[in-house]
Amino acid sequence: MTNTTAPDRPGRQKRDTTLGHIAYVLRENPVTLVAFAMLGFFLGSAIFGPSLVPFDPLATNAARALEPPSWDHWFGTDNLGRDVFSRVVVATRLDLTISVAAVALSFVTGSILGSVAGYWGGWIDAVLNRFLDTIMAFPLFVLAMGVVAALGNTIENIIYATAIINVPFYARVVRAEVNIRRNAGFAQAAKLAGNSDLRILAVHIFPNALPPMMVQVSLNLGWAILNAAGLSFIGLGVRPPTPEWGIMVAEGANFIVSGEWWLALFPGLWLMLAVFTFNLMGDGLRDIVDPRKRS
Repeated sequence: MTNTTAPDRPGRQKRDTTLGHIAYVLRENPVTLVAFAMLGFFLGSAIFGPSLVPFDPLATNAARALEPPSWDHWFGTDNLGRDVFSRVVVATRLDLTISVAAVALSFVTGSILGSVAGYWGGWIDAVLNRFLDTIMAFPLFVLAMGVVAALGNTIENIIYATAIINVPFYARVVRAEVNIRRNAGFAQAAKLAGNSDLRILAVHIFPNALPPMMVQVSLNLGWAILNAAGLSFIGLGVRPPTPEWGIMVAEGANFIVSGEWWLALFPGLWLMLAVFTFNLMGDGLRDIVDPRKRS
C-alpha cells in the first residue's frame, strides 16, 4: 500500500523553530528587517559606544568651544568645547535604559492587573477600571512631571513616572483580550483537563494577548524616550552634565538664533531616529509572538 501522506514543506519545517520563525517574519516584511537593523545599530551604540567614541563626553575645552562640524569633531562642539558626537553616542545607553526599564515595568504591572481583572471580573475589575480612569484623567506628561517633581529628578524616578503613565495601556489591552477568551473552547477544555485557573490564564489565554501588546510595546518604547527627553528639556529629567538627548536639545536651543545649529540638530536627529525605529517595529513584533503565525 502506497503512503500518500504529503511531506512537510521545507519552508514549514524552518518556521517550526523560534529562530526560523523570526527569520521568516523578517524576510516577509522588509520594513521590519530595516527596523531591527536600526535597533541593532542603537543597541550597538549603547553597548559599545562609550568605549569607541573619540573624546571624553564630559571633557571641556574652552579653546574649541562652539566649533562647527569638522573632521576632528563630526558633530561640532558645544559651548564648553565638549564633543557633540561623543555625547550623542554615549547618551544612547542612558536613554535606551530608561525607555526599556520603564516599558518593562509597566508591561509586567499592566499584564498582571489586566489579566486578573479580565479573568475573574467582579469587584476586582470595577476597582481596576476606576484606578485606570483616574490615571488617564490627567494629561500623561503633566502626571509624569508631577511624579518626578514630588519624588525628585533622579533616573529611578523618571523610570517610575514613565512606567506609571504607561500601565493603563497594557492593563486595558490585556483585560479586553483575556475577557474575550476566558470562556473560549480551548480555555474550557484546559479547565476540564484539570488545569488550575492560574495555569489556564498564564499558558493558554495570556499568549493570545501578546500580539496587540507587542505593538503597544514598540510604541511605548518610543514614547518613553520622548517622555524622558521632554522631562530633561524642561529641567525635571536627567541632570547635566550627564549626556542625554533632551538636555542636549535644550542646551542647543539657546544657540540656534546665533547660528550654532548643530548643537540641537544632531541630538534631536538621534532622538527622532530612535523613536522612528521603535514605531516601525510594531508589526514585526506582533507577527513574531502571534501563535497563529506559526501555523
